[in-house]
Amino acid sequence: MMKVRVTLIICLLTGLLCSCATDNTSVKPRVLISTDIGGTDPDDNQSMVHLLMYSDLFNLEGLVSSPSYGEGSKEEILRMIDLYEKDFSKLRQHQPDLMLPDELRKLCKQGRKGEVSLKGVAESTEGSDWIIQCARRQSDQPLWILVWGGLDDVAQALHDAPDIESKIRVYWIGGPNKKWSVNSYAYIVENFPNLWMIENNASYRGFIGDSKKQDKFNAQYYDECIKDAGVLGADFKNYYDGNVKMGDTPSLLYMMHGNPDDPLGDSWGGSFEKMAHSPRTIFHRNTTLQDTVPVYSLIEFHLEGPVMDKEVETPCFTFRIDKQDWNGYYMGNGQYIVKYAAKAPAVLDYKIMSEIKELDGMTGSFVVSKMWPGEATSDACPLGENWYTDKADLDLFDGNWQGYKTVSQWRNEVLTDWEMRWSWLK
Repeated sequence: MMKVRVTLIICLLTGLLCSCATDNTSVKPRVLISTDIGGTDPDDNQSMVHLLMYSDLFNLEGLVSSPSYGEGSKEEILRMIDLYEKDFSKLRQHQPDLMLPDELRKLCKQGRKGEVSLKGVAESTEGSDWIIQCARRQSDQPLWILVWGGLDDVAQALHDAPDIESKIRVYWIGGPNKKWSVNSYAYIVENFPNLWMIENNASYRGFIGDSKKQDKFNAQYYDECIKDAGVLGADFKNYYDGNVKMGDTPSLLYMMHGNPDDPLGDSWGGSFEKMAHSPRTIFHRNTTLQDTVPVYSLIEFHLEGPVMDKEVETPCFTFRIDKQDWNGYYMGNGQYIVKYAAKAPAVLDYKIMSEIKELDGMTGSFVVSKMWPGEATSDACPLGENWYTDKADLDLFDGNWQGYKTVSQWRNEVLTDWEMRWSWLK
């Protein structure tokens, strides 16, 4: 009798563990992923493994390669699906609703490669066209677009089909990705302020582990939970030496546990607050250390130079900041402009390089403050009722990272749930 009771308890606990990632709704959410996988940051590969191993939880409609920066490509998504296929039979023994590899391959589309120009939009891509096609499908549900990189294909889709604004919901891992797609971000806030958007600029960092901590949920997670777990487990070692970073995964977690319709509530993917404006500061001069801007905010430099016989938005100078180069553009009538967004609190210096002697050699500095979005200024972009971002409560910070604890509090629970799925491959 005692043995039966123990067995029953074990079965109940196992069932709770396996089901805890699906308690948000009985209806699978419609999801499209936009990723810069294959670029400079291998955490997208880690997040893609996580997505594939939990594909039973979503009505997945698209896997779009959108590399604003780096060498990301659709082929990298396909490579990850090939690895998944090698483990698929074992995984499906435990979860028969996992998506077939061939189903996933049909969803892969190539989006824009490289930074979009100052306008924020250009020509349509296979990826942006697919976003439109999915968004326009007849459904009682919105299409959730989870953006792990730049916003270029989302901006292009909105530009080409403004009617989809009310049909989509965007959860964007911003921060550094805002820097890479500053022009497309500016286009969206200026033209589609009523978009339903979670702009996660810092909270996502709560899921990035600490490789210095020698415990199961940090440095030891690979050895204890992933090692010897199939082809996907062997490949995982190639990204950050197996340390779980997965800064994009909170977008998935938001759909897995909690109420996605309530960004103010708790979820595995964070808790957020409404955002009434997107801060923007326009300088008509070079700056000094007396100038301070909010972290993650839009920064525009409008400079004067010679009148030139060039088309509007012609790249004509280089803006070097934080060891990286950005295009500056001619706007006609002797006006020049560059846009930027800082990824973290800092003191930043910049230098302008150009064949235009009046611009060449210009320098400046400015301070990037810790708080986002801060008080609205005259240059700020007003937003609608459905734009959300990291909570400003100082108690939820970790160092400089706003809203960090709204995600970090769930990290061990998430990784415990994932451990069960890794065990299926051992």
